[in-house]
Parts: sequence; structure tokens; C-alpha cells
Amino acid sequence: MRQAHPVGSEWWRAESQAAGDVAPRAAGAAAAEATESPVPFWALMACTFILLLAPQQMIPALAPYRIALLTAVVAVITHLYDRLRRGQPIVRLKREMWIVVCLWGWAFLTVPFSYWPGGSLSFLAFDYLKTLAVFWLLSNVVNTPTRLRQVAWGLSLMAVPISVTAVDHFFAGVFVPEFSNPQVKRIIGYEAPLTANPNDLALMLNLVLPLSVALILSSRRRVVRILLLAMIALDVGAIILTYSRMGFLTLFITVLLYLWKLRGKPERVWAWGALVLACLCVPLLPSSYLDRIGTITSIESDVTGSSQERWRDMAAAANLVLKNPIIGVGAGMNALGLNEERGRYWVEVHNVYLEYAVELGLPGLVLFLILLASCIKKASFVRQCSAPLPAFGELFSLAEGIQITLVAYAVAALFHPGGYNFSFYYFAGLAVALKAVYERVERMKAL
Repeated sequence: MRQAHPVGSEWWRAESQAAGDVAPRAAGAAAAEATESPVPFWALMACTFILLLAPQQMIPALAPYRIALLTAVVAVITHLYDRLRRGQPIVRLKREMWIVVCLWGWAFLTVPFSYWPGGSLSFLAFDYLKTLAVFWLLSNVVNTPTRLRQVAWGLSLMAVPISVTAVDHFFAGVFVPEFSNPQVKRIIGYEAPLTANPNDLALMLNLVLPLSVALILSSRRRVVRILLLAMIALDVGAIILTYSRMGFLTLFITVLLYLWKLRGKPERVWAWGALVLACLCVPLLPSSYLDRIGTITSIESDVTGSSQERWRDMAAAANLVLKNPIIGVGAGMNALGLNEERGRYWVEVHNVYLEYAVELGLPGLVLFLILLASCIKKASFVRQCSAPLPAFGELFSLAEGIQITLVAYAVAALFHPGGYNFSFYYFAGLAVALKAVYERVERMKAL
């Protein structure tokens, strides 16, 4: 029986005709996207290059100009102008962006109760806000498969000089002076804020690694695959030479995840081949490296004392959270709080989750966990939706890579500080961008 149309409705229009309105809307959206300026995206890529490789360290004349901030400002301004020019909303507040706004807002509300209100305010207004600006830009300007692929290639290529520097420092004996124990020598990292510390260097390479694997899985050219394999081998070697226990665990998790994801697929040969090769190389590793990795399960055997110190700091941080579970000690102030709890060492807790809980209380930790889970879920959603469609093969591989990167970060965060840094928010922004890329491809299919 035909359903009656409500009074005032366009009863004379066929349902198929009304449904056909989707195509003009999709065409209009595609036309608006076609006129989008490439300047914000390439300004963002330039900012990424500066953050990772710090050209101002090699060319000191660039240092006074604060080129990272300059390129980020150019990206923000040109993106806002471009959206106004095309008659689109200035800001699209997606779910993850709302979570970030709530997290920043909660941190701001706790400033009056901070151990150092001025320091927390400065941290939120400058350091954290710059990180969130990059997160917002990524989630908005990386909106095509081409741009997503360019980001993956850009990060993979930028990782090469970082890895080469790590290998060179190891064989040249460029070690951190603080590690006076002859049994454990840690290299000095790459001369850039995000990778100067060997642990930071290992983390960054671990986070980029799944994107390089995704490019291999989505590429059909043998030369490209060989190039990417060489880059991945270099990254893995650099991670090992940092002597980072967190780096080893994160790498181990990444390998396990890919073995699981590729089961039953032809590409599993690559994963198992890499694992066999890695096992064959174990006897070639320095005994000091194997001893250091062994301290993961045997804290007391760490001759450097760093394992014992970090366990002590995590216990002190947990006590701080119990004493002040709601407000915390203030954004960026966990080192000050730990000084009062366990003595003046001026060392922050090496655990992102405790870092948020200590500084912003349990509400701040919950918001961060929701953000992390939401980004992983978004990457998983795109991976699942694109899996049965051969035309979406590249998007599927990149979504899988970003998903694995975020899961690997969730593990690394148990042993690493810097929860407000670019290392998380950059890849979280890519996860949000994935959904926009998928929706854009779907719109193009509707035309």
C-alpha cells in the first residue's frame, strides 16, 4: 500500500527523483573541493620537515626567524582564508576536535590551582596550543588520498636522515656524556627537539615505521618496494642502536600486530621473512644491548639505575594522583609535583598516562584516553570499510598503518613522557583525516 504524503510535501515528485538530488549535492561538494588551495597543505609539510629535521641547526642564520612557527602560521592563515574564499565554515569541529577542546579547556580551568600558575598558563598558551594547531590542520587539510600518501612518503623520507645520524653516532662513538657506565652507552640523537634524546628518536622512528610498511603493501613497483625495504631496515637498525627499551617494546608490538593483520594474506610472506631475518641477526647484537633489554623484566639488574629510578617515579606519581585526583598539579608541572613527593630530581614521570593524571587529575586522563581510543577507532573504521573494496587498497593499507601506529604509541606511552608533544597529536590528526579522505572518495564515486 502506498504511504500517504504529509500535507505540504512535494507529493508530485517521484521518490527516485528526490533521491537523485544526492548527485548534484555531491557534484557541488566536489566542485568546491576542486578549487581548494594547496598552500596550507604544503606549508604544513614544510612545518613537519622543520620539526623533524631542524634545518636551522645546519643553517644557523635561519634560527632567529623561528621558521617552524612561521610555516605553521602560514598554514593556519591560508587555510582559514581558503575556506572563507570558498564559502565554507571556518572550523569543522569533529568529535575528536571537541575532545581536544574539552581537554585544553579543563587544563585551563586548573591553572589557578597549579603549582606554578604562570608556568602552566605559558605552557598551555604556547607549547600545547601549537601542538593542537598542527592536529587541527592535519585533520582538515589532509583530505585526499594523494595528500595522505604524500604525508606517508614525506615522513618515511624524513626518517632517513634521522636513522642515518643514529647509526653514524653509534659507530663514531657520539654518546650521551651522562651515561658514564661503560656497559651501556647511549647515542646522542638527531639535533632536533623531537629526536635529540635517544628515546625520543626511537619513538619517532617507531611511529613512522607502519606508514612505510603501508606504502610497501600498497605499491606495485619493485623498485619502490626495494627502496622502502631499505628505509625500513635502516629505521629498525637505528631503533636498536638507541638502546631504548621502550623502542624495543614498541617495535616488538608493531611486528606482532602486522603478523596478526597479514595472516591469511599473500603479504604475510614479507612479515614472516622479516621476522626470520631479525632472528638470524640476534647473535650479531652487542651483548650489552641484550643485557639492557633483559632489564625490562628484571629491574634490579639494571646497572645504570634508570629502571629503578623510573619505577620510583611512577610510584611517586601514583601517590600524587591519590592525593589530588581531581585538579592535579597543573599542566606541565609534573616534575615540580614529583620534586615535592620524592625529592628534587627535576625529572618528569616516564609514563604519559600518569603524566596526564598527575597534571590534570583523573578528568584530564579520561579525556586523553577517550581521544586516543576515538582516533584508533576512526582508523579501524576506515580500514574495515575499505577492506572489501579493491579500489580502496591504498587507503586500506594507510588506515591499517595509522591504526598500528596509534596502538604502538599506546604501548610506548607506558614508558615514555611527553603526552602533549607532536609525536602523538600528529598521528592522531592523521587518523581524523582518514575519515575525511574516505568520505571524499565515497562522494566522488557518487558522481
